[in-house]
Amino acid sequence: MRPVRDKVLANAKLKIGETLLDVGTGDGLIGFGAIEKVGADGKVIFSDISEKLLDVCKECATETGVIDRCEFLKANAIDLSAVESESIDAVTTRSVIIYVQEKQKVFEEFFRVLKKGGRVSMFEPIAKLGFEFIDKTNRYLGYDVLPIKDLLTKIYDLYKDQRDSQSTMGDFDERDLVKMLEKAGFGFIHLELDVTLGNAGLLGGEGMWEVFYNSSPNPLVPTLCTEVETALTPDEQERFIAHLKPLVETNTGRTAQCLAYISAVKEDWSNLYPKAA
Repeated sequence: MRPVRDKVLANAKLKIGETLLDVGTGDGLIGFGAIEKVGADGKVIFSDISEKLLDVCKECATETGVIDRCEFLKANAIDLSAVESESIDAVTTRSVIIYVQEKQKVFEEFFRVLKKGGRVSMFEPIAKLGFEFIDKTNRYLGYDVLPIKDLLTKIYDLYKDQRDSQSTMGDFDERDLVKMLEKAGFGFIHLELDVTLGNAGLLGGEGMWEVFYNSSPNPLVPTLCTEVETALTPDEQERFIAHLKPLVETNTGRTAQCLAYISAVKEDWSNLYPKAA
């Protein structure tokens, strides 16, 4: 994820002495990358809905000797009321909007907390566009599961409520993000869309069954292993693995990766950004 971090930070145009609000900070990938850019007189606010992740960030900040330049805020992206209006120089996010139902409220909160001339820099996977490129009716993460569709249906039925929560992941595309930023009041808005189609190992861990089996497609659902062992009988588990494992190990599948990098300025300071040739 380092290339993602570096691009988000580059688009944030951080300066020495500024204050960055990193929303949905997670383990602090972007926030800690920003520490050096804002310097000793700057500040990074690590914001997340998870107290445990904020504790991880606090521990890391203490160990690396930068705790005096950090603040930690437990907050939902749609309610940043603990942050004073027009007090922030830049807001960053990484894969946050995709988990939020009330997306427009997020951008309105960003606009409120930013100073005039403040910047937003975001990274978001665009699942809706990926669905358009790859028919996922009979696929699981790019692999053909038609021969075991009955087993996958049992899993989906058991975890229906959790998987329904994924509706936030496919209810928008990159154009919607631009429209929502504009509606929130941002002047200059810049979008870069990165689309790659390839084998099912596109996201890494090619051929590594144990990694695949013990991973979750997103934080809203359990790992595949947990789902299989909970929903299926031992015989069904054996059949499920016998079909899917060889496909994963040989990377026999196809998927799409659609990524959006979006930056915006509270006022139209387009001179901050290089003009296209």
